[in-house]
Amino acid sequence: MVLVAFASLGVGPVSLGWSRMIAAMGGGDHVARAILFELRLPRTLIGLMVGAMLGLAGAVLQGYLRNPLAEPSVLGASNASALGAVIALYFGISEWSPVMLPLLAIVTGLASIALLFTLAGRSESPLSLILAGIAVSTLAGAGISLALNLAPNPFAAMEIMSWLLGSIENRAMDHVWIALPCVVVGGALLLVNPRALDALSLGEDGARSLGVDLRRTRRRLMLGVAIGVGGAVAVSGSIGFVGLIVPHLIRPLTDRSPSALLVPSLLGGAVLLTAADILVRLIPTDAELKLGVVTAFLGVPVFLFHLLRERRLW
Repeated sequence: MVLVAFASLGVGPVSLGWSRMIAAMGGGDHVARAILFELRLPRTLIGLMVGAMLGLAGAVLQGYLRNPLAEPSVLGASNASALGAVIALYFGISEWSPVMLPLLAIVTGLASIALLFTLAGRSESPLSLILAGIAVSTLAGAGISLALNLAPNPFAAMEIMSWLLGSIENRAMDHVWIALPCVVVGGALLLVNPRALDALSLGEDGARSLGVDLRRTRRRLMLGVAIGVGGAVAVSGSIGFVGLIVPHLIRPLTDRSPSALLVPSLLGGAVLLTAADILVRLIPTDAELKLGVVTAFLGVPVFLFHLLRERRLW
């Protein structure tokens, strides 16, 4: 992760070697200093944070739901946060302040979890959460489609589509400070008591016999996903496949228990998303590719390969 982070700081249309980066830190090279601290450092930090949050959330949900296809979008958190951002863009709320778009994304992410709990009721079964999550995700997707359909002009539709494709280009330190508290709080909620996920691998009755409070665990995990993923998606746009692919890449390197997968998936997500962002900068195109497009193209073949290789182990 450290190597990828340094590569992200040095790679781009203007290559910064070690000497220029050291000169920029010392204040000698003003051009390199502007590139390093105003453009690349925020982009690198956001890539690490968003990737880490998505990787961690994917590992937690695959362990909790006992489903290898689980990721944040399964519970509707990603789509709901995207809907909040689309609302901010559609009604021009994002022009009031740079904080408004991320704020609405986080609020709608939390609202989706409240709706999820309402639909799932008091049931402690993961299946009820999956079904409720599909309903919430479909509802949010319908809202996004409606906004695109009723966009007042092609430029508004283009802005919405650009955000939905996902990118961390042209981000500033303000975006870092917006996402950081959400990622820290969400990650802390997901990392508390990881052994509860191991107990859940025995089923609800087995976990309950081991003293796991299923209702409290569900509430903590869902809030962690909503806050963390909502804050991450708010500054990066909609980026898919990271939460799905990273746990599958990491799982063979662990003892396959859900708790052993959490921290490695956090680090793996940070590496994957930041490396994909480096690839975005290196691919020669007239307009820079969107990060969500690259992660989708990277994710599909990797996922299919691991699915065919490890389907008998699940």
